[in-house]
Amino acid sequence: MQDYQKKFIDLSLEKGVLKFGSFVLKSGRTSPYFFNAGLFCTGQDLATLGSCYAQAIINAKLDFDIVFGPAYKGIPLATATAMALSSEHGINVPWCFNRKEAKDHGEGGNLVGAKLTGDVLLIDDVITAGTAIREAANIIKSTNSNFKAAVIALNRMEKGQGDISAIDEVKKNLGIEVISIINFDDLLTYIEQDEELSRFKDAMERYRECYGA
Repeated sequence: MQDYQKKFIDLSLEKGVLKFGSFVLKSGRTSPYFFNAGLFCTGQDLATLGSCYAQAIINAKLDFDIVFGPAYKGIPLATATAMALSSEHGINVPWCFNRKEAKDHGEGGNLVGAKLTGDVLLIDDVITAGTAIREAANIIKSTNSNFKAAVIALNRMEKGQGDISAIDEVKKNLGIEVISIINFDDLLTYIEQDEELSRFKDAMERYRECYGA
């Protein structure tokens, strides 16, 4: 596990974004862990998140022209990532986000920031059913730009409705690359090395046996 991944998990635990225990998910599955990125809510949180997203992008050696943050959670994440790419890696890229409703006065439209063009890198928190990312794909397609890849915080690495994960379905159907700051295996590695959290290891492994993609 790399330093930025450990830093991300440390912050997630500190803020209560990541919890271990027993949680009934929207899918009806009982999960030994729960992740709620909405609890990242301070300037320092965003600074750390931006740094982690940026490092994941650098490690993946992604080539792109613009960062896009889908409303609403993707907006601050894309902004923080663009800032970290500039300040920490010397990569100055434009960024853009969408409104949920088109503006009918002023400049109008539903996109804010730089012109959405070229190869687009989407920044978001998670991909669950894949609905939100497909909506973003339609926005990108409408501008005749190319949806190149997506970067998310956590890949749960579990089956969707079928035998493959929602992320694998998105990769297959949209033809994009999806990378993450951490995935299920990273969480498992982390708790194995933590004296207090290691008690959840068996439950995590059972969950992967049942639902792992």
